[in-house]
This record gives sequence, C-alpha cells and structure tokens, in this order.
Amino acid sequence: MGRGAEWVFLCLYCYGMREAVVILLRGVGQVLFRRSALSGLLMLAGIAAGSWRIALLALCGNAAGNLTARLCRYPVQEIRDGLYGFNGTLVGIAVGIFFRWGWETALLLVAASALATLSVRLFARCRLQGFTAPFILAVWMLSGVVALWMPELRVAAEVALLEAAPRWFRAFSLGVGQTMLQGTTVVAGVLFLAGMAVDDLRSAAYAAWGALLPLAVAFVTTDYAAFNAGLYGYNGVLCAAALAGPAGRDFARATVAVLLSVGLQWLGMRWGILTLTAPFVLSVWMVTGVRKLATRKRCVLKS
Repeated sequence: MGRGAEWVFLCLYCYGMREAVVILLRGVGQVLFRRSALSGLLMLAGIAAGSWRIALLALCGNAAGNLTARLCRYPVQEIRDGLYGFNGTLVGIAVGIFFRWGWETALLLVAASALATLSVRLFARCRLQGFTAPFILAVWMLSGVVALWMPELRVAAEVALLEAAPRWFRAFSLGVGQTMLQGTTVVAGVLFLAGMAVDDLRSAAYAAWGALLPLAVAFVTTDYAAFNAGLYGYNGVLCAAALAGPAGRDFARATVAVLLSVGLQWLGMRWGILTLTAPFVLSVWMVTGVRKLATRKRCVLKS
C-alpha cells in the first residue's frame, strides 16, 4: 500500500472518529433539547463533576443507543442529530446510580439502551413525541427485572437527612442538575445551563424559569430535604425547555406544564413511585394535547 493510500485511510478514520464523537456529544445535549456538540460537552462535564464513572456510563448508554439505530438502519440524519442517543445517555446514568456495577449490569445497560432506541422509533411511528418516555419505560422494566431475578444488584437508597430550611441556590441548581439525575453538586446544574446558553439563550432562560417556579413549593412543604435536592424542580426545567418559544402563548403553556409537573411529582413521591422524568412527559403531553384539540375545534368552527 502506497503512502498516499495510507494518508487517505488515516483521514477517513479521523473523520469517522470525529463524527462519532460529535454524535455522542449531541446525544448528551439532546437531553435538554440542544443539538450542539459544545452543549453536550459542557453537560458531560457537568455529569463528570459529580462522578467520572457516571459520565462514562452515560457515554456507554449513548453509544449503545446509537449503535442500535445504526444496526436497525434508522434515518442517518436523525442519528447524526443525536436523537437516538439521549435516552441511552439517561439509561446509562440511571444504571450507574441505581445498580451495583458488574458484568450483569453491563449487559442490562446495553439491553435497556437498545430497548429505549427501539421505543423512540415506535413513538415516532405512532406520531407521538416520546421525549424521555423510552428512558422511563426502559428503566422501569430494568428495575422490575432486577427486583425479581437479581435483587443483589440493587443499591440501597440513601436515607435523606432532615433539613430545617430551604437552600434556595442549591434547590435551583440541583433542579437543573436532576434533569440528568445529578443531585450531588451544584456545578452540574450551572454547566447544564451554560450548555444550553451557548446554543440558545431563550432555551436557557426558559429552563431557568422552569427551575425557579417550583421554588414556591418551599412555602407549602416542610420536606426541605427533597426540596433542596432539586426533586421538585427538574421536571419543570424539562417542561419549560421543551415548550420554549418566542410567543407569549408559548410562555403560558410552558408555565402551565411546569406547574402540572410539580403536582405530578409531588403525587409520585407521596405514593413512593420512581417517577424519573414521567411528570415532565405527562405534563407536556397534556398541554400539547389541549392545544391540538383547541386548534382542531377552531378549524371545525371556521369550516
């Protein structure tokens, strides 16, 4: 093989590696609806600020989701946009937090990430925007499998210490960080917001509003441990980011969805449900569903 051919293969290899890295980073960024690889890099740094091991597992789940999409020959542009990586990213994080690490857990991570990717396509064929629903379903199923057949893999839940007062900045920042299950450092939330801001300031402002509004819960609850951990705010961040738009009605819809998500999260926590991001998904589905019904009704009246 000549030197010229070697350079060609080297360039092709480097280009392929670069594209793979960009796809992975976009898959991280898409958790908060950002396609930018720089956004994904900042968010990955936020995850690593809490735990480098969790950051690696996030990338593993991301890669497994994208590989599944490749094998299933899903649209190449959608893969390049990171749309088949963000649910896998969340699955990888959840596996690292909820289960002990071992070869069985590694297999479960790959299987759950692949299942999440297949679910993304299923939601698309049903013409329903799934958001993080594939991640939720995959982790719920994974938790059931582990509880029934591999209970030794479960990590015992930490007992939350009682807290006597709200810690406003911590609650705000962890409300953003908990969108990717990051509840140990405020740095994660700051980097997540920065990742959104470098790509779209409006989206970052909406996300900040989604974290600020649930802080009002502090005036009606005494469970300051959950409040300070950001557990009332992260679904609101996702709702606001998902419904961000330039019009006043967009802001109104986002606000309604945030309030709905807080109520659903409160109910889920009270009933002992592993809610993950289900309050976000349900709230946005309800708000967008009402909007579609209202639009259809206006069209019928005009005709």
